[in-house]
Amino acid sequence: MASEEASLRALESLMTEFFHDCTTNERKREIEELLNNFAQQIGAWRFCLYFLSSTRNDYVMMYSLTVFENLINKMWLGVPSQDKMEIRSCLPKLLLAHHKTLPYFIRNKLCKVIVDIGRQDWPMFYHDFFTNILQLIQSPVTTPLGLIMLKTTSEELACPREDLSVARKEELRKLLLDQVQTVLGLLTGILETVWDKHSVTAATPPPSPTSGESGDLLSNLLQSPSSAKLLNQPIPILDAESEYICSLALECLAHLFSWIPLSASITPSLLTTIFHFARFGCDIRARKMASVNGSSQNCVLGQERGRLGVLAMSCINELMSKNCVPMEFEEYLLRMFQQTFYLLQKITKDNNAHTVKSRLEELDESYIEKFTDFLRLFVSVHLRRIESYSQFPVVEFLTLLFKYTFHQPTHEGYFSCLDIWTLFLDYLTSKIKSRLGDKEAVLNRYEDALVLLLTEVLNRIQFRYNQAQLEELDDETLDDDQQTEWQRYLRQSLEVVAKVMELLPTHAFSTLFPVLQDNLEVYLGLQQFIVTSGSGPRLNITAENDCRRLHCSLRDLSSLLQAVGRLAEYFTGDVFAARFSDALTVVERLVKVTLYGSQIKLYNIETAVPSVLKPDLIDVHAQSLAALQAYSHWLAQYCSEAHRQNTQQFVSLISTTMDAITPLITTKVQDKLLLSACHLLVSLATTVRPVFLISIPAVQKVFNRITDASAQRLVDKAQVLVCRALSNILLLPWPNLPENEQQWPVRSMNHASLISALSRDYRNLKPNAVTPQRKMPLDDNVTDEMLSFFLTLFRGLRVQMGVPFTEQIIQTFLNMFTREQLAESILHEGSTGCRVVEKFLKILQVVVQEPGQVFKPFLPSIIALCMEQVYPIIAERPSPDVKAELFELLFRTLHHNWRYFFKSTILASVQRGMAEEQMENQPQFSAIMQAFGQSFLQPDIHLFKQNLFYLETLNTKQKLYHKKIFRSAMLFQFVNVLLQVLVCRSHDLLQEDIGIAIYNMASVDFDGFFTAFLPEFLTSCDGVDANQKNVLGRNFKMDRDLPSFTQNVHRLVNDLRYYRLCNDSLPPGTVKL
Repeated sequence: MASEEASLRALESLMTEFFHDCTTNERKREIEELLNNFAQQIGAWRFCLYFLSSTRNDYVMMYSLTVFENLINKMWLGVPSQDKMEIRSCLPKLLLAHHKTLPYFIRNKLCKVIVDIGRQDWPMFYHDFFTNILQLIQSPVTTPLGLIMLKTTSEELACPREDLSVARKEELRKLLLDQVQTVLGLLTGILETVWDKHSVTAATPPPSPTSGESGDLLSNLLQSPSSAKLLNQPIPILDAESEYICSLALECLAHLFSWIPLSASITPSLLTTIFHFARFGCDIRARKMASVNGSSQNCVLGQERGRLGVLAMSCINELMSKNCVPMEFEEYLLRMFQQTFYLLQKITKDNNAHTVKSRLEELDESYIEKFTDFLRLFVSVHLRRIESYSQFPVVEFLTLLFKYTFHQPTHEGYFSCLDIWTLFLDYLTSKIKSRLGDKEAVLNRYEDALVLLLTEVLNRIQFRYNQAQLEELDDETLDDDQQTEWQRYLRQSLEVVAKVMELLPTHAFSTLFPVLQDNLEVYLGLQQFIVTSGSGPRLNITAENDCRRLHCSLRDLSSLLQAVGRLAEYFTGDVFAARFSDALTVVERLVKVTLYGSQIKLYNIETAVPSVLKPDLIDVHAQSLAALQAYSHWLAQYCSEAHRQNTQQFVSLISTTMDAITPLITTKVQDKLLLSACHLLVSLATTVRPVFLISIPAVQKVFNRITDASAQRLVDKAQVLVCRALSNILLLPWPNLPENEQQWPVRSMNHASLISALSRDYRNLKPNAVTPQRKMPLDDNVTDEMLSFFLTLFRGLRVQMGVPFTEQIIQTFLNMFTREQLAESILHEGSTGCRVVEKFLKILQVVVQEPGQVFKPFLPSIIALCMEQVYPIIAERPSPDVKAELFELLFRTLHHNWRYFFKSTILASVQRGMAEEQMENQPQFSAIMQAFGQSFLQPDIHLFKQNLFYLETLNTKQKLYHKKIFRSAMLFQFVNVLLQVLVCRSHDLLQEDIGIAIYNMASVDFDGFFTAFLPEFLTSCDGVDANQKNVLGRNFKMDRDLPSFTQNVHRLVNDLRYYRLCNDSLPPGTVKL
């Protein structure tokens, strides 16, 4: 015993030293090694048992429990049965004796260690493991401890980690399922007892907003008056111990519900009890009493009560998230919805004491999040199931959801609620599409709710109605989606508006357009306030209040212009004629606004608050151009109609639009406005393409500006857009005109002049500046741009280029990219050289995909370049540079040139009995396949996924796995590599894809897989003994369907890893059983 005491004192001293601030890292490593060596000793657990019962040092206790954890999870197989019995007996006794005095983290760790023993030994060697837990729960003194053990058991046994065999995992789940009914009964009893016990004392509550509350919707939402009466009972005041027990019981239920199936075990009384506790989350009275009474203890109690509500909602949401609902459980589900919507009504009930928003602000934020999660699950998973119940009033539910949404205290809460409305609108849209006959009935049912939603969402994006909230939104910091908080707010709101427009186009338009008109009147009326001063035109609005109102109006106009643009798609296609007049009204207004902005040059006007009003004016102008661009498809449709009717109205719209665009195409205009104008010009030239566009004076002006050598060049983006637009005006065919009226000769001449003018500076370069060099400077950005040019050329104009010129370019490139040149380029990771090589490989991808025989002579050179020059350089490098493009080129080469390798004849494919098809260029094919195989041994998961997809595609399209060369020499090598990847867990995200690929390969020769490959694979596995290999082989059933086969593969991988884990962790000399 003295040695145990001495060891304990030494260990305490070491632990104190280890965690002391002054201890060096080197000394810490020494102590760590000492402790690890001690833990590996046979019988170290006896010392640890003594340490646990004799010390109060937290570090020592935690270390001792870690020794036990390691022993049980990694060395248990080799522990003598007598020692196991002793451990199983001593640790629970220790827990029972000290659970009230141990720190909670030590107590929880000790619980987990005991559960780990149960995971290994229950029920065969530890038959009273679960019985003991049930007894602990039933004894009032140890109920909290029993609940902690139960929750730990659910966590560790229902979904165990990989350190168990699949058979044991299945056995544990079955054992736990057998206990579910008993456990749920116990938990229901605990919660009901606490509730009933404390309800007695709260029978006569003081008058409050919560007592006796019953709204108009209650009779609809709750079938039975008894349940309404139950839910109207005042919420009891619980003592601290009762709250603790209830929170543990609800935590247990939440975890149990995450894995047990919906069944009759989940009784109506349990559900009702959970809902009783969910009411704690919306009990403002209790929270206020806690804060009024003032003591910190009361505040903590108030928080704990709120937490009970959060835990209860977690339980409800676990049940809600299950999509597979048995018939017998549907009634329970309906009852759950009814009770939750009672709570929703309670939360959103407006009365004199509280507005809805202040009520929501007073609730726990986590509770609101859980409640929103519930509503999302209801709409996304269960609405279609519940809507058919006559006793469930969906419209009344939407009324409550509306109040809940528009009184959210946080932006995130509001965004989450908008997501729920989006789900509902999607559901409604798909329902109408599937039942077109009932369209009117469905829409009539929901029309009022949708119009109300649309109006409120539009109000929420306007400063006129919602200034305080909108000013809180950040419009500078970009999130992961490259948008600001304000942009996200606006986008999500406009998506809801668009979805309502799809369902109720007339209502939506008549709601939105008048609001837009109001703000447009303010904008169009600014002209009267413009005065000319010495420094130029100035906006004569200077009063602070007027400036603020103008700022709000301009921000609103900008948002509403985006809304109008978003709705453009709902005026085209089949509904063009029916909604023509509305669309024409919008487009005419937009054209008027854009012309107005360009003519009076609001973007250059001086204002009293330039930092605010100038950006506002620029933004409105840019958004009006963008909104008009959104109607380009409508204009195109109008163009084809106008062609038949020869209407002057259409000509006027396009001409006026060009008059609005042209003044903006100058370097004196801000980039935001310039780019909006350029994008609109491109849409007119590309999408609308009216015949008369080229003859409009404003377009001629743009041509002259771009081709004028003395004119100042626009920013690059704008220059490219304008050139694209002008080129498209000349190149793209005019709609609705026959070929002989397209005036190609004249347009071709004009295009040649345009290109000549644009390339003037390039062609004027001195001859010595472009003398061909023998060695191209591949690290130069110029080379990168040149390759980009050739790539675009090959993609778009290889036919027009002609065969000789194309051959010359390819041959030049092939000669230029020598092994040394490639190595120099690729070895600088992420360099321009790498990008140049990648572009070159992309050019070759275009070449190998070309049908016909023209470029076939290049195939040997291209494959040689890939396999002999590029591949050796990149094969062993961890960097992903160039690899993806190289393997795509190899895939395209195989996919589009299959007959280069396999000369199949029609006769051979018809006569199945004939010999295998003829194989050519076998060495090159084998080298490519070997490169694919090697790529699966590398850590790059993106490359792995890409190459696995390529192989699967080749098998689907060309029957790759069935080819004789693949089947005989490569098939099982690939299967072996893929299995090893699964065992190593290096690409776990692709488990499913790998399993399917293994099945597709094995299905080519199932007999060979089961009789030859599998035994050979198991024989070659190290770290497992012969008996374990036999078990692995026996457990792999000879199923030939995909789901069963992949399940067997994952079982094999799991059990192989489990056996290795057991064997690797056994101390030397351990007898394996």
